[in-house]
Amino acid sequence: MSNPFQTAAEIAHRVSSGEASATSIVADALAAIARDNARINAFTDVTADRAMARAGAVDAERAAGKPPGPLAGVPFAVKNLFDVAQLPTRAGSKLNRERGAAKKDAPLVRRLEAAGAVLVGALNMGEYAYDFTGENEHDGPSRNPHDLSRMTGGSSGGSGGAVAAGLVPLALGSDTNGSIRVPASFCGLFGLKPTYGRLSRAGSFPFVASFDHLGPLARSTRDLALAYDAMQGADADDPAQTPRPMELVGGMLNSGITGLRMATLGGYFKVGASADALTAVARVAAALGVTREIDIPEAARARAAAFVITGAEGAALHLERLRARPHDFDPAVRDRLIAGSMIPAVAVIRAQKFRRWYRDAVLQLFQDVDVLLAPATPCTAPSIGQTMLDLDGRQVPLRPNIGIFTQPISFVGLPVVAVPVPLSPLPIGVQVIAAPWREDIVLRVAHFLEQSGAVSAPNPNAGV
Repeated sequence: MSNPFQTAAEIAHRVSSGEASATSIVADALAAIARDNARINAFTDVTADRAMARAGAVDAERAAGKPPGPLAGVPFAVKNLFDVAQLPTRAGSKLNRERGAAKKDAPLVRRLEAAGAVLVGALNMGEYAYDFTGENEHDGPSRNPHDLSRMTGGSSGGSGGAVAAGLVPLALGSDTNGSIRVPASFCGLFGLKPTYGRLSRAGSFPFVASFDHLGPLARSTRDLALAYDAMQGADADDPAQTPRPMELVGGMLNSGITGLRMATLGGYFKVGASADALTAVARVAAALGVTREIDIPEAARARAAAFVITGAEGAALHLERLRARPHDFDPAVRDRLIAGSMIPAVAVIRAQKFRRWYRDAVLQLFQDVDVLLAPATPCTAPSIGQTMLDLDGRQVPLRPNIGIFTQPISFVGLPVVAVPVPLSPLPIGVQVIAAPWREDIVLRVAHFLEQSGAVSAPNPNAGV
């Protein structure tokens, strides 16, 4: 790619029009990865031969007069918890890389390639997705292209780093408690966490089955919409997927925001927010003309319940591995999983009961409002290795508290677009939140903000 910060939409247009070949675009992306990845540590696997073969096939389809697809020639990469044929599905762990290679691609990978995109590799992540930092005990930390001493955020850290650095215009991540929205915030990107059950999770290594979501990170809302539309569709292999008709959003982005009722979230969502986080929300609210503020009841308890369920479900998934090979885990992950295994069943039951109550209370809010705004993270990207975080004058452990504003939202599976506010010296994200199944609304609002100039994905200034 002559311009490393071309969007997926721009690339697809150039390839479809014949201005550029998919082969040249993908070759440029592979060269950029070879040149820059050592500095940001985003990729753990590069599928160069596969990528060039696929790019050649895209060019051949176009030469034969066949439509090359809405993502024609677009290089993309996936968090290494997605199955990629002929690669072990690492999920950021030491243990998983000893498993045999995946026999086929995850459905979302297949769907993107069916739309003309080209997979170029798999990306670094926090071990077993139990991470908000982007630091990996086995593969090293992903580094933030805006400041190489800073975190990308996690657990989709490689996804955030690769897109922010311009190595690929599009990447897939997963989001259980915030793992798309946190890297989007720290790396200055747009990130979509769809409604729980909207996109198939088949062919991905799970973390907490009742919270896990998959979605894209990109440098524009149009790219999010292109990827989201390509990935939609029923899949019987994901038992959590809710059967719904496809609702393509790409054509809706310019529909505007007239008539949408919006509010910022106060109370819990302001306590602990840094000046940067509050400034970002205020800037987004001003661009939308939002003056109203409301509270989500019991958001703090929702976060606590999310911790209980996360710990219990995650521990149950990994219990045999913990018993057999505890020393092969990242100690920080291992210790939290062991603690999760000791949570009494009665506590998990209470957390699930509260979850049902909380979901009803949140859905009731959407009888009176269409869009909610909240910080994505309490601060801009911390330094790699930092262990403590200042929250409203209190020093608290960093790892669990990066997600204080994302957990109460994914707890009930709401759709969210994290939008990047390009503050100086580092960007920070704001969550645009809507009722279940209203991805069209969050993408329309995000697109309006992007077109207005209130939000944008800044180019890195760290020499990457």
